[in-house]
Amino acid sequence: MTSGSPLSGFERPFAAPGCIAGVDEAGRGPLAGPVVAAAVVLCKPAPEGLGDSKKLTARRRAVLEQEIRQTCAFGIGVVDAATIDRINIFAATMLAMAQAMERLCAVRGADPAEALIDGNLTPAGRTASWRWPARAIVGGDGIEPAIGAASILAKEYRDRLMCEAALAHPYYGWERNKGYGTKEHSAALRIHGPSPLHRRSFAPVAQLEMSLQDP
Repeated sequence: MTSGSPLSGFERPFAAPGCIAGVDEAGRGPLAGPVVAAAVVLCKPAPEGLGDSKKLTARRRAVLEQEIRQTCAFGIGVVDAATIDRINIFAATMLAMAQAMERLCAVRGADPAEALIDGNLTPAGRTASWRWPARAIVGGDGIEPAIGAASILAKEYRDRLMCEAALAHPYYGWERNKGYGTKEHSAALRIHGPSPLHRRSFAPVAQLEMSLQDP
């Protein structure tokens, strides 16, 4: 799967010292598809109206995504369903955040002074490749603009991945539900069974597979 968009980039120069990165993820809860994280260092001035991506309209989110991509430094990490099943969703989320930070640092040529993480835990000590000072902020995507920007990039990138996946796996309505366990998705699972992109470690998929194996 490809999203048609780069995993990292920026157009404006950034001073190396003192920059703060915002980090957030999208896709911890769905039954199918990857978990995606983004890390962003904001430009000055930052795009207006940054915030929790879930509270923005789709149109506004799309506009802000383009502004962030055109003016800010960013990196995106993607961990697929097979890896989620192998290491669990929490570890996969931490790994995606570390990937996003690595790509952000690569395009900037320098590490940020600190990473602000949405939630109550950081990847520090929880994934081997994490090396940056980090601080967790509950509800950070609505408080810290850099985290809000990361929230927008992660959600938009993942949504595109799931719309592309829906072309290859049309039964589940992923272009509408993005892999979440809606009634439509659950009904299609019972009829067609899981696809290669389903998370078999998630209870609804695991239980379905077990029922299909019963004589």
